Amino acid sequence: MKSLSLASRTLFAAPALAAALIPAAASAQNASLVPAIAQGSTLLTVSADGRSTRTPDLAFYTAGVTTQGRTAADALAANSTAMTKVFAALKQAGIADRDMQTSNINLNPIYSNAVVGPNGQVVQEARITGYQASNQVSIKQRNLKAMGSVIDALVNAGANNINGPSFQLDKADGALDEARVAAMAKARARADLYARAAGLRVARIVSISETGRYSPPMPVMYARADMAAPPAPPPPPMAVGEVEAQVNVTVQFELAP
Repeated sequence: MKSLSLASRTLFAAPALAAALIPAAASAQNASLVPAIAQGSTLLTVSADGRSTRTPDLAFYTAGVTTQGRTAADALAANSTAMTKVFAALKQAGIADRDMQTSNINLNPIYSNAVVGPNGQVVQEARITGYQASNQVSIKQRNLKAMGSVIDALVNAGANNINGPSFQLDKADGALDEARVAAMAKARARADLYARAAGLRVARIVSISETGRYSPPMPVMYARADMAAPPAPPPPPMAVGEVEAQVNVTVQFELAP
């Protein structure tokens, strides 16, 4: 059986003794992995990708509050009060409970710098001077036109950490199917090209395997407001761009004379 492949193959001759030590079951298993084709035919393996783009209809981003206090309890209490206002602002802006989820809570000590003497000796060790608490909520934004005003409302409510967004499709089946069709058409066109170049014809498809993924655009907004900074009056502008669905297929063809 002849074989063509887009990737080069290097064969090494194994010593007879090593070959004799290979269990018969393992040899039979390896043989079963080779697709069965007609005598005199050639096996061709082709990889191709297909892509389709859509305007996204979902955005994911996080918003939260970082607070400080003299004690851990002070920092956490201030944070809880601020986050309560953030959740209220989200609900007021029309974000449903199912579209918000607490994603990260941190409470850490704040240390002073150690005091070092002229000879390099530590005069005073670093010590805890206070505590910092942070709380983040993940948000799924379904109405993309309102995202700028929602973020503005979050900042006005006291959010001083906003990260994102990442755009996605709510239902990606249609985009993925379109990419699948494009990938298969490209794979078949390549197989026909190789067959003509080799003086053969494509007899049939032996196997198909697929991998698929999204290629979302880079985030267009990143905001981290200082706790003492006043909120900007206008809401931030948003550009949703496009998201891409990509499917990669590996297809094995039987080429016949």
